[in-house]
Amino acid sequence: MTPEAFAETYHVSRETLAKLMAFQALLGKWQQAVNLVGPTTLADFWRRHAADSAQILRYAPPSANTWLDLGSGGGLPGLVLAIMLREGRPDARVHLVESDRKKAAFLRAVIADIGLSAAVHHGRIEALAAAPPASLAAIDVITARALAPLEELLGLLHPFCNSSTVALLHKGRNWREELTLGEQYWNMSHKAHISDTDASARLLEITALSPLSP
Repeated sequence: MTPEAFAETYHVSRETLAKLMAFQALLGKWQQAVNLVGPTTLADFWRRHAADSAQILRYAPPSANTWLDLGSGGGLPGLVLAIMLREGRPDARVHLVESDRKKAAFLRAVIADIGLSAAVHHGRIEALAAAPPASLAAIDVITARALAPLEELLGLLHPFCNSSTVALLHKGRNWREELTLGEQYWNMSHKAHISDTDASARLLEITALSPLSP
């Protein structure tokens, strides 16, 4: 996928495309010193990373302003979302959670360089859940990509959920098995959207999450 094809598919302006290209350049530069993404995926940035992240916006509530990206790593999908939200939803803010110090430094550098409405929370997800700042009091959307098996992932995101929170989670070809196992421990409403970048993968849309009674 070319930058132009990405822009046409996801209705991206020249300004937003330029910021995504700046992010791509920073990702490549930092990758030389910090393992942010699979090295072989950099050449396929626009499909493997940009498109895989951008598709989330299709399923998010139009009024979603507070976003939480768990295990942000190289900023995927969090930074791509922050860049794309900057133009169409200026009130939106993306919170990125990353426990690795070097990766957190990368996220902060991109945010400062490009000028994004985003914040980095350096630390473990469990620690943030135990003492969340006021800015995370009402989260609209939670995202996570390649972070943990679904059963474990639901436990990580549940403390941040309210009655209207939507979780949009990337899952690979074993998504059905993960969902079946997750349903043994959690009540939830869910939809499985076919991924734009892999027909065997799904973007799981999860709402009304609560633990099953023991």
